[in-house]
Amino acid sequence: MKTTLKDCPSVHQVLLELNGNILLHEDYIKYIINSELTKIRANIRKGELSKTKGELLSHIASQVLLQSAPKLVNVINGTGIVLHTGFGRAPFRGKQLKDLADRLDGYVNLEFDLESGNRGDRQTLIQEQLSSMCDAEAGMVVNNNAAAVFLALNEMAQGGEVICSRGQMVEIGGSFRIPDIIEKSGAILKEVGATNRTHLKDYEKAISNKTKLILWVHTSNYVVKGFTKEVSLSDLVNFGKKHKIPVMADLGSGALLDMNLLGLADEIPVKSIVNSGPDIISFSGDKLLGGPQSGLMVGRKKWINACKKNPLYRVLRCDKVTIGLLEETLRSYRSQSFSKDNLSLTMLTTSRKVLKTRGQKVLDSLQKKTIKDLGILLVDSEVEAGSGSLPDDKIESASLSFSPKNGKSKDLAKSFRCGSIPVVGYIKKNTFYIDLKSVLPNQIKRLSIAIQEV
Repeated sequence: MKTTLKDCPSVHQVLLELNGNILLHEDYIKYIINSELTKIRANIRKGELSKTKGELLSHIASQVLLQSAPKLVNVINGTGIVLHTGFGRAPFRGKQLKDLADRLDGYVNLEFDLESGNRGDRQTLIQEQLSSMCDAEAGMVVNNNAAAVFLALNEMAQGGEVICSRGQMVEIGGSFRIPDIIEKSGAILKEVGATNRTHLKDYEKAISNKTKLILWVHTSNYVVKGFTKEVSLSDLVNFGKKHKIPVMADLGSGALLDMNLLGLADEIPVKSIVNSGPDIISFSGDKLLGGPQSGLMVGRKKWINACKKNPLYRVLRCDKVTIGLLEETLRSYRSQSFSKDNLSLTMLTTSRKVLKTRGQKVLDSLQKKTIKDLGILLVDSEVEAGSGSLPDDKIESASLSFSPKNGKSKDLAKSFRCGSIPVVGYIKKNTFYIDLKSVLPNQIKRLSIAIQEV
């Protein structure tokens, strides 16, 4: 028997069926119900539905329960990319978040000076720690590095020209481009040099009475090789001093430690950039730093203070949660090392040997039939850090590879993504992989369960 439109339950009937089991805004619940009813009516008109009124009622109620669940959920990242933009970049330890939650419970001294009893500045919570760790005169934080670049450009160069090498006209994820941000900041871009070669004389020729800033951009998310030439930051700083033009450095992915000492690729530490002498430096807080989404700015006190007084700062400033997480992240650093609370660096530096031991634990927990049916093997792999960090460096890792006897790899990948424990891996040459570099140590047991459920 074909289902008719008369068989569709009313919104009120569905609400009665739910019996108050969902404690959310009623308008939102009604929105989900109406969305489901719209789909059902469309299928009925196509003659593609054969359900009783009671079955429809039960189906809609179950869909409402499913769709009203929290949208932000915990995911097992099996891509091998530790700083995965789609998964929020730098991961955090649950314990770290719980400790912070205890301090954020209720009210906090975000902008209140407890000693004087007067209004305070939220930047004082991190600025001394940040600036001293970077060997800079001053520091501050806004909500991401794009905001930091935008704020600095607006403060230092609005209405004037910004000189930047064509070889540094980078684009990062989400189609964010340096030329676009310069234009929106109210400054005028003046490109110099060629894509692969820029000389100091190019900057010299570009100077005019409209020049307000020289911008140096670290091309952290790609590498140009071959017949190349670029002007060093220290040479640009000396050039800027000679012509009394400030220099800004957009570092992008900021590393507070020497990555070589950690067994990773060569990445210019923030302190080295600061010591080159630019007036202001910006970098991300949620990449190699290992913190929350934020844009850190360090440099001359004159320019940091000017940026804090800029009306745009209020638009771009961070909230108490971000500042709290950033403070916790900075506290995870030592002079030449980091504590286990810095989960990003811990994961990036975990050896292949340790990862293979974890992978073997997963295999040992599975039934032989499951391993055989899914064609699971523990194999060596190589990954990138992610989010444009260390782009020329392949990091040793280990993966679980899946070559199922029945079905396609893309179907297996979807089953993992849509399971009760979402797992996201990748497909390469018709084989599905879960790379262990980006799987948290405390997720190994849950990964085993997810594989068993598939």
